[in-house]
Amino acid sequence: MTETSPTYCYVHPGRETSLRCKRCEKYICTTCAVSTPTGYICKDCMRERQRSFDTALWQDFVLGFAIAGLISGAASFLVTLIGGIGFIGFFLVFLGSSAAGGVIAEAVRAVTRRRRSRALFLTIGAGVIFGALPMLLLQLFSGNLFGVIFQAIYLVIATPLVYTRLSGIQLSR
Repeated sequence: MTETSPTYCYVHPGRETSLRCKRCEKYICTTCAVSTPTGYICKDCMRERQRSFDTALWQDFVLGFAIAGLISGAASFLVTLIGGIGFIGFFLVFLGSSAAGGVIAEAVRAVTRRRRSRALFLTIGAGVIFGALPMLLLQLFSGNLFGVIFQAIYLVIATPLVYTRLSGIQLSR
């Protein structure tokens, strides 16, 4: 019978383990292990892997925020115009918000040349909100309840839509 010596986590030398990182083959404990669809990897390999997916440059943050804000401001203005229509405006806002989210995502994708980063996607989402903020505040201070509701609907639909289209999250196959 073969005797094996105990192995220990490379980060926590006091923890005995038999689990190895599938990339670098270092021994890791369950605290250090990151689950992936194909096995466990250590946190160092995970950071290295994440860096290969984060390709955004600093100017992408500025351009993405600016483009998202400008287009969102224009869409928010159109939502304000729809607010005067009344009940049928709800349907128009739902359809228009989806279309605006798609336009914003594709415009930003073209400007940033498809570079990606989670921080970039969050920045662009903030740009969508920031662009709609002036019209939302105008509706709020003027006391236009339908205008505020329509702006809220626009933001609730457009912001997550832009994020999911840019990040590649698929809700269905």
